[in-house]
Amino acid sequence: KGTVTVDGETFRFMGMTKDPEIKQIYSDLSALVTDYVFENDKIILHLSFYSTLFPNDLYHLSRPVSYLQITYDSNDGKSHDVFVDISASEELCINKAGETPVLAQDVELCDSQKAIKIGSVYQKMLKRSGDVLRIEWGYFYLCGPSGAEYKSFEDEGKTFISTKFPLTEGKGSCLLFGYDDIKCLNYFGTNVDAYWKTKGLTIEEALIEAKNESDDMLKECRRISEELFDEAENAGGEKYAELLSLAYRQLIAAHKLAVDTEGQIIFISKECLSNGCAATVDVTYPSSPFFLLYNTELLKGMLRPIFKYASSDAWKYDFAPHDVGTYPLVIGQAYGAWEDSNPEQFLSYQMPVEECGNMLIMTANLCFIEQSTEFADKYSQMLDMWVEYLIKYGKDPENQLCTDDFAGHLAHNCNLSLKAIMGIAGYAKILQMKGDEQRAYSLMKTAKEMADSFVKRGANEDGSFRLAYDRPDTFSMKYNMVWDKLWGTKLFAPCVSYSEFCSIKRHINAYGCPLDNRATYTKSDWLVWTATLAPTKEEFEEFVAPMWDAFNLSKSRVPMTDWYDTVTGLMVGFRHRSVQGGLFIKLLEGRF
Repeated sequence: KGTVTVDGETFRFMGMTKDPEIKQIYSDLSALVTDYVFENDKIILHLSFYSTLFPNDLYHLSRPVSYLQITYDSNDGKSHDVFVDISASEELCINKAGETPVLAQDVELCDSQKAIKIGSVYQKMLKRSGDVLRIEWGYFYLCGPSGAEYKSFEDEGKTFISTKFPLTEGKGSCLLFGYDDIKCLNYFGTNVDAYWKTKGLTIEEALIEAKNESDDMLKECRRISEELFDEAENAGGEKYAELLSLAYRQLIAAHKLAVDTEGQIIFISKECLSNGCAATVDVTYPSSPFFLLYNTELLKGMLRPIFKYASSDAWKYDFAPHDVGTYPLVIGQAYGAWEDSNPEQFLSYQMPVEECGNMLIMTANLCFIEQSTEFADKYSQMLDMWVEYLIKYGKDPENQLCTDDFAGHLAHNCNLSLKAIMGIAGYAKILQMKGDEQRAYSLMKTAKEMADSFVKRGANEDGSFRLAYDRPDTFSMKYNMVWDKLWGTKLFAPCVSYSEFCSIKRHINAYGCPLDNRATYTKSDWLVWTATLAPTKEEFEEFVAPMWDAFNLSKSRVPMTDWYDTVTGLMVGFRHRSVQGGLFIKLLEGRF
């Protein structure tokens, strides 16, 4: 909650209180900063929320401190006594309000700086996992400017902590929100630290450091936001740039940056509002373009848990796993956890072609961006096994799930076959980089033969390509074909991808192109991958514009959903997921 008191009269600008509202006259969202302006007849109040989610600065990305900078100007030319009061509920540090008692405590950061923190009396550190389950351990910190007052209070059955401080006209006052989760993940049986702790600071020291950097961090947040917007606008237009700005904080925040027992970076995603799985391969795959663009070390941190688990005795299969747990317990695959009691059912819920293709494509992309096979060399035995799996089963996949598993099982899936083709081609290019020309040639030849078979067996009479090989006159977005364009592998003639792109455009509804003919819903990530097949910027913009309308006009006022209906614009399922990193794929053109 947030209120501003002007000459003894209090107004609400954030949350729900009984105070009258101060009028909001402006808001603007960029990748890293959200600005608001409010006014009444006496003052103009400026607020800037920002977080240091810098992908190429892992310490600041991991440091659990966000900022609110507040300032005001006189609106009537007179001087005023202005105070701001910010309060935070116990809901930030427990699963549900009232579920467990909490304790609020004053904190002495240094001689001139104080803070207040709140946490559960019963610290249930890493005891439970799940999807709609919130943190129930650690401590939330509220830190105002020097001289701020702090208190805790009860309201409507909840405990709040708050800070109150005066504002000086034209001078910014900075408020910090911090969270110390003590230990952040159970990583294969060991409770590990967040990355920011590698610097050796306590949370109190980190808060002081963050306070001293507040002005510089705001400038850096604005700089990065502006550079991203300009790059995206040049590549895909203004609406595309706005979509990337909307997705940025969400896609990073759906991960935890930590360090394993060997000192290696791990970057664990959570399947938010899906099933809560941790480090899911088919969630990492669509999000990977962002990390290929801005920091490949983060993508390595997403893949390391999968390789670690797949190489352990716990994983008995010749295909890649789906996940390594349910967040925050990264302790082994959760998807199909009934393996021991019903092995047949377990196998029916796996995604073997999907995950093998994903792992091969992502590993190949790392090698291409870094111009080195060092990362792939560590896992060559598994990559060899997975490429052989794709050769055996990828040409015409059996009845199995893919990343679009909410549509159910599907045999002879053309798009899944495309993924197998590109996975094999990606590994061929890795081998070529390593100097193994003979095997690289053999694998690329296999990929080309499979691609030719795809064109022959998947074609409809109108130049489009089917959802499944045995389903004529069907359609689906062939988003996996995008790698052939980006890599320049030329497995498909330009007329094939262009014909597919032109034909899929015919199915665009008010809010975008459906995923396939089975329903009117779409996936935002795959829509942009398909748009990237467009031969011109203008055609790309035309394809993406209805999706911009969906997020602008939808009555589903939720964190950015990736699964919505193209007729109504309403959310179908999933929200605030990391897969929105896939929207950045257009910026990968020319990077390989």
